[in-house]
Amino acid sequence: MEQRWENLLFLHWRVPPGRIQETLPAGLTVDTFEGQAWIGLTPFFMRNVRLRALPAIPWFSNFQELNVRTYAFDFDGTPGVWFYSLDCNRAWATVGARVLQSLPYFLAEMGAECTDWIDYSSRRRGTRQLAHFRYRAAGENRPTVTESLEFFLLERYYLFASRPANGTLLRGQIAHASYQLRDAEVVQFSALPAQLDGFSEISDPPDHVCLVDGFDVNIFGQEKIV
Repeated sequence: MEQRWENLLFLHWRVPPGRIQETLPAGLTVDTFEGQAWIGLTPFFMRNVRLRALPAIPWFSNFQELNVRTYAFDFDGTPGVWFYSLDCNRAWATVGARVLQSLPYFLAEMGAECTDWIDYSSRRRGTRQLAHFRYRAAGENRPTVTESLEFFLLERYYLFASRPANGTLLRGQIAHASYQLRDAEVVQFSALPAQLDGFSEISDPPDHVCLVDGFDVNIFGQEKIV
């Protein structure tokens, strides 16, 4: 597939590695930076989502997504992202990603208003509370620096998924330009999506915040690794 990701807000919290490891499937090991593991929460906008070589359909191809993630590596040391949840306001994307990619998508009621500030809201289907974010970019774009925390958190080009029914572990690959990030001014945030995924201890302001304007993305197929 081909798609574009825009206005990505990255909120990250430090979490003890053992806390993360107990949530991972067999075949994955928690990845750490200077001894700390991380939980990330990312609201953003999906644009021009389409099968390769086919045109985008305006309403069908554009929607919101919010994911809760951590970082792990597989048996051969390949680093990637493990998703606890991906909230989305398009039923076709939610069902398709669950069936075809075994990713934990959830349908959500979502809305956004984008001016100088981005007001972003999400309520996962079956829940009553609203996660609300108000943020904007602050400062100029800068590249990630090798061996920095930002490089560890952002420069990930593999996605892990599992099929609980048979224990199969999958690895998918994406490709896009290297990250250009900005500082972010965040006046409202919610840890609710992470709490819904079992991390009730996450409630304080995040330990790291940044924003990425956007880039085009290529999505490739998955391979079985376990």
